[in-house]
Amino acid sequence: MNIGHNSRIVAIVDDDQSVQRSLQDLIESEGLSARCFSSAEQFLESQVRSKVACMIADIRMPGMSGLELQAKLRAERCRIPVIFITAHGDAEMRIHAMGEGAVEFLSKPFDDAVLLEIVHAALKRSGND
Repeated sequence: MNIGHNSRIVAIVDDDQSVQRSLQDLIESEGLSARCFSSAEQFLESQVRSKVACMIADIRMPGMSGLELQAKLRAERCRIPVIFITAHGDAEMRIHAMGEGAVEFLSKPFDDAVLLEIVHAALKRSGND
């Protein structure tokens, strides 16, 4: 993987490896780099963290949830655009996530084309597209 100043890395934070693989394939089909993490904690400890231009995160994961990860990044003034995906979301959770600055909150299953549009919008928002 080439990591130059114009590289766009999309972090995928999900405890389901099949979801990780399918999202990574989808993101890379757009010519973007994708890195997968099985937990929020693994992402936070990663060396790649500073190079991430956008994040796709599951809401419910063992350990730190996606919402807790969002809060931690926000507290650290880290402005990575976050797109949440979940099979267990509700309106209250969506309102909370969006109110805290999430780019979008998608329920599984979601349309791949819609997710790609949202990723590109998030990259523009972060100045990386």
